[in-house]
Amino acid sequence: MIIRVRQVAAVCALGAALTACAATPQAPRAKAAHPAPSAAAPSHPPTLAPGPAGLTPVFKHGPRTADKAVALTFDADMTADQGARAAAGERFDNPRLIATLRALKVQATVFMTGRWAEEYPAEARSIGRDPLFEVANHSYSHYAFTGDCYGLPTLSEDRMRSDVERAYTAFREAGVPDAMPYFRFPGGCYDRTALKALTPAGVTAVQWDVVSGDAFATDADAVASQVLEGVRPGSVVVMHCTRSAAPATERAVRRIVPELRARGYRFVKVSQLIGAKGLS
Repeated sequence: MIIRVRQVAAVCALGAALTACAATPQAPRAKAAHPAPSAAAPSHPPTLAPGPAGLTPVFKHGPRTADKAVALTFDADMTADQGARAAAGERFDNPRLIATLRALKVQATVFMTGRWAEEYPAEARSIGRDPLFEVANHSYSHYAFTGDCYGLPTLSEDRMRSDVERAYTAFREAGVPDAMPYFRFPGGCYDRTALKALTPAGVTAVQWDVVSGDAFATDADAVASQVLEGVRPGSVVVMHCTRSAAPATERAVRRIVPELRARGYRFVKVSQLIGAKGLS
């Protein structure tokens, strides 16, 4: 049975756009699932116990408690073969968004593709070394882990784990010291086969319960309203850190953050929600 998140049309469009020039990923360059943490980082970031039959666990939201914590997450998307588009001037990064999160002192989790880290190593390193943020894995290639996933090219089962491991290698080479053992499926699409293939990687798959609708959106107020209407205690919000594909995100964040704080919410990283889930 395929378990799939059916997002809004804008997210579908993002998946198609991000694979317009995609090519088959190269052979993996790493064997370790994720880099060893440095002395400054927690030695054992919180993860969920394996699911039934030892499958990769899936996390969608934190505890629905009176402690009104919410995790803003940002997918830094770039496919394996979009270098030519970047060289031609298309921007897959969003420095202004990161600067706004810093100015507002918002903790956040950035799910980064390995190809993005290769294209923007200084930005990846800056995000990864900032205590406000944590870097997690969004695959190397941004290829789908199931068929029929918003038009994304599909990885074969025997390439799934190596694609995840290659992303961790790209993070290390960019200077990200402690990428977290969390993985977000491209398109949010996964099935039992994908969960089984990633079991040896030791990651927790992270989904979401609030879709921002920021993909290709130009109306920041509409994005903000969708987030504000959907957030509950423990929510994980999916947004994007890709300037060309999500141009309204930074403006939406400037409305979302103060309004949620006025409602009594505090912003946390995904690791904090997972840690709270493990204790609940």
